[in-house]
This record gives sequence, C-alpha cells and structure tokens, in this order.
Amino acid sequence: MAETTTLEAWLARLERQHPVAIDLGLERVSAVAARLGLKTRALAGRVITVAGTNGKGSTVAMLDALAREHGWRSAAYTSPHIQRYNERLCFDGEEVDDAALVEAFEAVEAARLADEEISLTYFEAGTLAALWLIGREQPDVALLEVGLGGRLDAVNVIDPDVAVVTTVAQDHAAFLGTHLETIGQEKAGIMRSGRPAVLGSTVLPASVRQHAEDLTAPVFALGERFDWQAAADGWQWQGETVTGESLIMRALPDPGLPLDNAATALQALALAGIPLEEAACQRALGRAVLAGRLQWQGPWCLDVGHNPHAAAYVATYLAQRPPRGRRFCLLGMLADKDAKGVIEALAPQIDAWVPVSLGGDRARDAEQLATFLRACDARVLDCAASPDAGVRWLHTSMDNGDEVLVCGSFWTVAEALTTLESLGVVASPRSVS
Repeated sequence: MAETTTLEAWLARLERQHPVAIDLGLERVSAVAARLGLKTRALAGRVITVAGTNGKGSTVAMLDALAREHGWRSAAYTSPHIQRYNERLCFDGEEVDDAALVEAFEAVEAARLADEEISLTYFEAGTLAALWLIGREQPDVALLEVGLGGRLDAVNVIDPDVAVVTTVAQDHAAFLGTHLETIGQEKAGIMRSGRPAVLGSTVLPASVRQHAEDLTAPVFALGERFDWQAAADGWQWQGETVTGESLIMRALPDPGLPLDNAATALQALALAGIPLEEAACQRALGRAVLAGRLQWQGPWCLDVGHNPHAAAYVATYLAQRPPRGRRFCLLGMLADKDAKGVIEALAPQIDAWVPVSLGGDRARDAEQLATFLRACDARVLDCAASPDAGVRWLHTSMDNGDEVLVCGSFWTVAEALTTLESLGVVASPRSVS
C-alpha cells in the first residue's frame, strides 16, 4: 500500500477496486464489519439511523445541531459529499481530517484482506471507515444517513436505537423499483424489533408502518404522536418521550429547512433520551445549516434536489419569495432521473432555463434536457457544456434583481459552487421561507 498514502489516492483506489459502483447487500460489508469489531461493541451512546427519499440530509443536520446544543458529543455520517469527501463524517460539527480517513481506510483494507479476501464498493468501504472512526471516538450520539434504500444499505450493518423514515418517493428506480409500497418496505428495513420508529411524513406508503408493526417497534408518526404548527412567534412542536410523557417546544425559529423534518428530528432526539430544553432547541434551529439545500450564494440558490418530490418543495419555497427581477434555472441532471417531472414541478417559478451537460457514464447532456424543456414550452436561453460554463454564461448575463436556481444533481451543485467561489460570489445570510 506504499502508493496509497493520501486521501486522494485512497479514493481513487476505492473507485476502481469493485466491479460495479452500487452492489446492494449486507453479506460482504457485514463480514468486514465483524472483522473490524463493529459487531461486538457499541458504536456510540445512542445511534439514530435516517432513511428516506428526500429529507435525510436536512433531518441529520438538525439532529446534529440539536444534539450539540444540548451538550451531547455527536458524530454525523452523510452522503454524498458536495465539494470534499471529508464532509461525509463530522464530529461535533467539524469535518474529519485526511489523516484520520487514511488511517480508517487502512484498517478497512486490512480487515477485508484478512483470511479470505472480500470485495467492497466505494460506498461500503467509506461507510465502514466512518463507522470505525465513530466507534473509536465513542460519541454520545451517532447520526447515520442511509445512502440508498435502507434494508440492504451498508449503514444498516449497525442496529439503531431509533430509526427514522422521512419520505418515500420514486428515485433510484433501477435499484429500488417504481412501486411506492416496495420502496417503503426497503426504507423501513432500518427498523429494529422493539425500538422506536419515527415516521416523518403524513403520506408514507402503508408498508412502512406495517413493517414497524410486524417488528413490534413503537411507531411515532407525524400528525399522530408528534406534530408542529405555526405560531405568532415562530412555530411550536409537540411530541412524546418513549415513556409517553408529553413535550412542547414553543417559539421555535424557522431553520430554512422543511419543518416536517425539524419536527421529526426533535421527536427522534426525545426518543433517544436527550432531555429537550426549549432554549437549546431555539438556538440550534436558529443556526442549523445544510450545504447544497436552498443554499444562497449572493443571488444564486443551490439545491441538490434531483427528483419531482424534492423539486416540488423547492418550488413551494421559491413561490414564497418572488425575485425583484427574473428567475433563471441552471439545470443539470443524470440520465436515470425524472427530468420531465422535475421540470414540471419547477416551471411555474422559472422565467428561463440554462440546461447543462454533466460528465460520466450516467450523464445526460444539455441538448437532451433542452428537448424536455421545449416540450414543456419553457424558454431555453443557452445549452452549456458544463455547470461551470453555465454559471459563467449566466454570471455575465444577469441584471440586478435577477436570481438563479442551480439544481438537478449533487454534481451540478458542486461544480457550480466551486465556480461561484472562484468568481467571488459570497454566501448570503440565510433566507428562510
């Protein structure tokens, strides 16, 4: 392993060591987890695992902010990253450094080669590395975001104390199918017998609750055992502890993230045993941020949403804050995503579009997106060869008062954000709906 001494080298190595990028199943990753000792000791004081089509990242971000504001040491594992791989694992809000990741990858490599060699995907190796580091640090609470699905995702090698399902919609159809009941069953696979299951949407398929009930997992569903409502001084939340004690948090600030997810985070923490304090909740939600989700860089709004459900939320948010000038959309999507559905959801809030091409095997080029846009009678200003080219074109074409939504993919947002930073477009104070 002499040539694999830097994080960059390790990531390049992991990308090519397994024959396919996504290979769902727990047999291989569980075997390596056992060799690493992850099956025989507790990962953290409490583990909360979050699955869902949309809303996982914002829920974890608010869980993390809330836990830390209550004095709990936290670890948060999320994916994918936007600009740096280190974003995937944070301890107490700080990204893990390169040296720790290299050490963890070395430990995972040694474990997978011990005895009979076991092949791991990029995501599986990264997940095991994160879990190994979390286990070494032993935080008070570990927050684990599922990568894809739930039941067969590498994160599911760890038994959570509280399982959260945020939303269920169509995405990753090649792996999860298109039937919502089947998708819900896969995401509910993170639940464990007798342990609380938090359902963070009022419109989940019946299979999610049914799976929890089959496991005799106590169900805490939004709109039933916890809920939120608008108030004159912000919003308020009402929920329960695991023993059934009623809790109320008042005068909560809008975090600029979905309030269903904020309410879900509060309920999950209450079930994890954190004694919630109103002032701490107010402080945490007032400062919670999530890169790539309604993130403002000057007049540019960046959101990684890449399916119709996520696009509909963005459109609702934008409808509440009309621009002074025109609103453009820089759109870049992968070929396996529902471009037509995303465009139809966003179209009422967009004056004109700049589709951009993405690179890689799953890429969809700008002309293909333009075809979808024109079929929806949308105005196409330009087709750009990349997000970078699209950002630069719009940057020179915008007037004062104009704004741009950048969306469609993590890759689109990552490249656009890098370009905006190079152009000196600075982050704006957070705008909330």
